[in-house]
Amino acid sequence: MARIVVEELVKTYRIAARKPGLWGALTGLVKREHREVRALDGVSFAIEAGELVGCIGPTGAGKSTTIKVLSGILVPDSGRCEVWGRVPWADRVSHVARIGVVFGQRTQLWWDLPVVESFELLRDIYSVEPSRFAEALAELVALLDLGPLLDVPVRQLSLGQRMRCDLAAALLHGPELIFLDEPTIGLDATSKLAVRDFILRLNRERGVTVILTTHDMDDVEALCERVMVIGAGRILSDGTLGELRRRAGQQRRLVVELEAAAEVDLEGAQVVSVKGPVVELSFDPRVISTAALIEGVMARHGVRDLTVKDAPIDAIIARLYAANAGEAGP
Repeated sequence: MARIVVEELVKTYRIAARKPGLWGALTGLVKREHREVRALDGVSFAIEAGELVGCIGPTGAGKSTTIKVLSGILVPDSGRCEVWGRVPWADRVSHVARIGVVFGQRTQLWWDLPVVESFELLRDIYSVEPSRFAEALAELVALLDLGPLLDVPVRQLSLGQRMRCDLAAALLHGPELIFLDEPTIGLDATSKLAVRDFILRLNRERGVTVILTTHDMDDVEALCERVMVIGAGRILSDGTLGELRRRAGQQRRLVVELEAAAEVDLEGAQVVSVKGPVVELSFDPRVISTAALIEGVMARHGVRDLTVKDAPIDAIIARLYAANAGEAGP
């Protein structure tokens, strides 16, 4: 049975519009003009307990608005939304006690306080029993290696250290559902791997349901069993990564390292990038087989090495957006 149910959500924002230049500023003082932007346009989906779902889309697609509705921050204009049987904005107090939220560009920690004091304040806010808090804190400190950071003021933490502390802060009260909004943004490679590993363990070992919004396609491929693609306030695709690849097309990539830099021009393949002697080609196996393409390259050029791989997920997403825009066009 689905624990999160969203049906035909609609949310419209009314924003100010002003003509450019000095005249536009002056007329705006006399007569305000507004336009409506539909952030959500009939969004529907269902999520089971224990799922790890990626929610991806361009800026302005409706990802953050969806998360804000699910967390009870925003009230939709119409539609149905239930999370574990609760209406998020109607049962706000009981709802927020059962969820955790992490925003990559914001923190829920107190800037000038040591990390451990922020944790203790959150313990009081969520009314967590002392024994339960001590047990949860000890576990999170060990899992996220927070021991050396507990007495450090939050303002002195690096971005990667703060993100690990924010993850712990969101989990101290034992939520059954956690929203992660760009949790690896700005992190170095080492910190990203640590955060991804923790998210996987959180989902697999503790059974916490995770909804992840991100622009980092590496996060999607490393973490998500299911991917929802949002564009223009609508769900464009909802399924596994494999299903997404099949829906967006059968394009594959052939990466060839030539013995010497040269121009590669083969019918049925398009050059994606050239870096010295390394050429990356995009092709559709239904148009030209992998074997025929390799044979064609080797017949014309000396080859040191070659690799066949799937198209990167960001390229697949771009094609899906383009196809959707074409369908929506005149």
